[in-house]
Amino acid sequence: MIARDKTRLGALRSIKSLILLEETKSGAKAEISEEDELKLLTKAAKQRKDSAEIYKTQGREDLLEVEMAELEILQEFLPAAMTDEEITAAIQEIIAQTGASSPKDMGKVMGVASKQLAGKADGKVISEKVKAILNS
Repeated sequence: MIARDKTRLGALRSIKSLILLEETKSGAKAEISEEDELKLLTKAAKQRKDSAEIYKTQGREDLLEVEMAELEILQEFLPAAMTDEEITAAIQEIIAQTGASSPKDMGKVMGVASKQLAGKADGKVISEKVKAILNS
């Protein structure tokens, strides 16, 4: 507030709002875990990316800039994203652990991979990599 950075203030307020809504949701505990906070931030970042893509296709540069600025601020609070090589190595390790050998075992691998790579890699990327590895 003191720096008068409206974009940063808006992004931080949206994060606070998400967390407060989750804490006060009926049937929720008094405090949410770090894992739940990470899920909320990941979801918010994904929403910003999706909105930015829509604004880009519609030629709304003014709204695109706001979404991208807020996305950068959200990413400060998320763990660093994994590279393609790191994701592939992690998935191959998970496949070896689960004993998966065919595309029929994709559900088993995805369950473990989603938990281990949560917040570090996009679910869509994980799914594509698992499918590619199991099909080869």
